[in-house]
Amino acid sequence: MPPSDFAHADVDAIVEQLTTDEAILLTAGVGFWHTHAIPRLGVPAVKVSDGPNGMCIISLYSAGANLYAGIRGNHFFMSTPAKCLPSATALGATWDTELIEQAGFKLIAGEAKLRAAPVILAPTCNIQRVQSSFIAFESFSEDPVLSGLTAAAYVKGVQKNGIGTTIKHFVCNDKENDRMGYDSILSERALREIYLMPFMLAQKHAEPWCFMTAYNRVNGTHAPENRHLLQDILRNEWKFDGLIMSDWFGIYSIDLSINAGLDLEMPGTNKWRSLDLMNRSIVSRKIAVRTVKERAKKVLELAKRVAQESPEILDGDGIERTVESEEDKALLRKLAAESIVLLKNDNNILPLQHQKLKKIAIVGGNAQAVVLSGGGSAALKPSYFISPYQGIVNALPSNVKVTYSEGASTYMEIPTLDFELTTPSGERGWIGTWYAHESDESMTVLSSPYESRLVDETRIFISTSAPKGITRRWTMKLEGQLKPRARDCTFEFGLTVSGRAKVNTLFPAVALRRPDLPSFQLFVDGKLVIDNWTRQRRGDSFFNSGSQEEKGRVDLKAGVSYNILVEFCNVRAPADGDEDETVQDSNPGVRLGGAEAQDPDVKMAEAVKLASEADAVIAVVGLNADWETEGYDRKTLGLPGRTDELITKVLAANPKTVVVTQSGSSITLPWAESAPAIVHSWYLGNATGDAIADVLFGKKNPSGKLSLTFPKKLEDVAAHGHFHSENGALRYGEDLFVGYKHFQHRGIAPQFAFGHGLSYTTFALSDLELSTPTIANGEFSLTATVTVTNTGSVAGSEVVQLYVSMPKTSELTHPPRLLRAFGKAKDLGPGARMRVGLALDKIAVSYWDDRIGRWVIERGEYGVSVGPSSDVLPLTASFVVDKTVEWSGL
Repeated sequence: MPPSDFAHADVDAIVEQLTTDEAILLTAGVGFWHTHAIPRLGVPAVKVSDGPNGMCIISLYSAGANLYAGIRGNHFFMSTPAKCLPSATALGATWDTELIEQAGFKLIAGEAKLRAAPVILAPTCNIQRVQSSFIAFESFSEDPVLSGLTAAAYVKGVQKNGIGTTIKHFVCNDKENDRMGYDSILSERALREIYLMPFMLAQKHAEPWCFMTAYNRVNGTHAPENRHLLQDILRNEWKFDGLIMSDWFGIYSIDLSINAGLDLEMPGTNKWRSLDLMNRSIVSRKIAVRTVKERAKKVLELAKRVAQESPEILDGDGIERTVESEEDKALLRKLAAESIVLLKNDNNILPLQHQKLKKIAIVGGNAQAVVLSGGGSAALKPSYFISPYQGIVNALPSNVKVTYSEGASTYMEIPTLDFELTTPSGERGWIGTWYAHESDESMTVLSSPYESRLVDETRIFISTSAPKGITRRWTMKLEGQLKPRARDCTFEFGLTVSGRAKVNTLFPAVALRRPDLPSFQLFVDGKLVIDNWTRQRRGDSFFNSGSQEEKGRVDLKAGVSYNILVEFCNVRAPADGDEDETVQDSNPGVRLGGAEAQDPDVKMAEAVKLASEADAVIAVVGLNADWETEGYDRKTLGLPGRTDELITKVLAANPKTVVVTQSGSSITLPWAESAPAIVHSWYLGNATGDAIADVLFGKKNPSGKLSLTFPKKLEDVAAHGHFHSENGALRYGEDLFVGYKHFQHRGIAPQFAFGHGLSYTTFALSDLELSTPTIANGEFSLTATVTVTNTGSVAGSEVVQLYVSMPKTSELTHPPRLLRAFGKAKDLGPGARMRVGLALDKIAVSYWDDRIGRWVIERGEYGVSVGPSSDVLPLTASFVVDKTVEWSGL
């Protein structure tokens, strides 16, 4: 019977036939990536795997099918190359729900189908309360309406193509440090109007198939145990009828999460919902069999829906594939370019006229680096990648000379050697060979290899990918050749590990296997360079299970290929304050980085000199996946290392300098007043360099608008001073005044305001008209229309933003202005005009009343302000609501 036949299953009948043990099994995963199959009833297993920008993939297979095919081969280790979309903040910066829906339908759902994956664990739509949170780049915006409507478009597009979505992380998952323990303490009004609003809008307009809970507590109770969130709000008020799952290792009890309404615990490794513990909870009457079967039923309903929507996936071969088409590449490039924000353009220095340029200097640590996404679960192996340097060079005619200097390093950890190692036969990567130990608890390595394979990455998160049947403690040797250097140099290696290891660099070429060498150390020419085996310093790597990076330098000769050997064991070495040599069952991994070590002052001087000799300079700087990643929060909004110094000196050397910044969230730009042109490019995915070049040289007229405020300093952010977990408490002292609402309320000038973004043309907004507001059957309706005219000389697109001010007669405090609608006038030629309509519903004029636990539309006069950004709102009007209305639900 083909798996798709489950589309015709009678779920209620299957629930009745489930034994108690079978029902229990359905409520939790198996291993790291699967749910449990019930073969006797034809219930398929569910497989999950991570993907681009925090997008995880779930696949269903019948019992006995290949469970090791997925978007990453079901692992972080040796994943199948995939398309990487721009970060969520970049998608939010398009302010274009039509484009997001198109990307969801074509790119995201299409990629899921290539991975035989009918449900994705995305989108993330948490609020960027403080932009130094790791989660910032994975979320769309600091504003709940922009975030919610973008999320709804994403969900609509994906699900229209038969692929389900899982919106996350429900709710107040706003920081990483202490993420499983902190308690988000906030008013019910702030919870409703700010943090739940994006989820509410997505449910109202798009109905995701699944919700994923957050790790943290909300007002005293962990999210997956929070009946108020899961039952009162999500199920009862919003009428959500899909599946609720935990984040990975994100539940902390048996009875509390079961009774609160959490359907599925993930993963199945070290799970709470084991047969023994669940049956004990049933016998002790902490949970009821009836409740367990209610949770199991939701897993069955998801399986049935998948069988109905994507039968071709269930009946396929389960093999994941990488397929690139020119159409997909064009859409990725368009999506990336549409998100780029032109922050500043004094004297119309942009677009650059390459016909007038003979020499361009490219400087900055991000220019040639592989920076396409943030880190953590968002990271993936791209099917292709165009660096900013490559994109710029490709866009220039051959007669323009290009010089380059890094100038100042921007990495936290030394860059990986993914493209610098080859096997003896010339393949990219190195050979990984596993060795079993004498027994599960022995540290003695057997001499004969257990299994070998090509490994094409040097950040190896082995996770659950060790060979089947190998001993619990095992060793892995990784062997490859470092590509020859163009010049004699001092080379610096960096070694990070979750386990223990060593690296051996041998010259001249000799046999790579050296059983006599101890594990997880770095040798060069037989001399120990890095020892991360004997003792370690604990760090944040590999989801907080790894060591800090240890470094060592070696002098290399030009033109010589050096053999590299890393030996890894999945047992942690002792560290100060933690002497336990723990077996890393879930998170073993090793990361090898390497780069030429140059004197920082010499690099800086070289970049400044090249800048002074060029007709124009393009400085590409920013953050990367080291700084914005899962597991910890940034401590600053500043750019890393000596980046600000580099930009300041390059600007002094050449006033015709364009600064391109890359980050997934806000950064401070202390040199902004001196820079004539600043382009913010977020993380743009595969097409990074092409999209940046399209904007710099005018092939694309930028139309992106900031999806979050860029402050002048961290101290200007509303949550500054109460963004840390203090004895487990995280107090949302800013209440409703998040992002631009705070800056307007306090009269603080940001560096660049929410919604800001320039163009190579100019626009005029005029003729604001409001329809007569109506309230009927508890629903509110009003339409604002405005004319957008292109008053410049080139075609372009403009975003129209509408903000509502609550009645001044209100007894409650409200933010000065609230984004409530937006639209985009696209591709207007010079002199062309377009009428844009913006619809307001009851959410646009409502606030949450804590006293009565309901939404309220208050009687009074409401203000409307319309413009191209939150700080430029030239058009104003007002309307009157003549009666107070209370409502609940959606």
